[in-house]
Amino acid sequence: MSVRILLYVPNIIGYIRILLLLVGWWYFHYPPIFVFCYVLSITLDGFDGYAARRLNQTSEFGAWFDVVVDNLGRSMLWNLLYEWGHFITSLEWCVFVCTHNSMGAEWKKRFDRSPWWAQSVMANGFKTPAGAVAIAGLHVLPIWLYGYEKEFLTEVLLLPIAAQQAGIVILVVGRLLCFPVEIWCLWIHIMYLTDDRKETKNKD
Repeated sequence: MSVRILLYVPNIIGYIRILLLLVGWWYFHYPPIFVFCYVLSITLDGFDGYAARRLNQTSEFGAWFDVVVDNLGRSMLWNLLYEWGHFITSLEWCVFVCTHNSMGAEWKKRFDRSPWWAQSVMANGFKTPAGAVAIAGLHVLPIWLYGYEKEFLTEVLLLPIAAQQAGIVILVVGRLLCFPVEIWCLWIHIMYLTDDRKETKNKD
């Protein structure tokens, strides 16, 4: 085990993100603090990858840890918001296990042989129109729903109800775009686990 990797700047950003999520969880019923902590955690997610490339501090642990922190934040929010939230979070964690087990840290780049609809979302690391909407649905939908439920969008951001509901519709569409890709990831992992050639190779 290399302690040096644990102290990489991108991973330290991840630790800060977890701390922000814990503070947000404690203040879940106080929207100003919760939204600040949660949104800052999401924002920092955009800096850890940049820091990793800029400082040449990429690592398999960092790639794994980044997704873990993402899932922790969304899981907390979905489960606190709705009783049925665990269905969404369970799927996300299951997909995480599948992608990082069979595809490794470079899982985002291994969709060359996937169906066109999966590639339309995943191509170039989600850098497609469909990918952008899907990522927005994945990351923004839960906090948007929180703002809607807690009336933060109305009282603080002063958004009209129509705009709030339009945002929900767009973000739900984005989240729905993720579902078939997630199912595809599960199926690919099942194929990987039941590959006769792999079983034969292991016996040899």
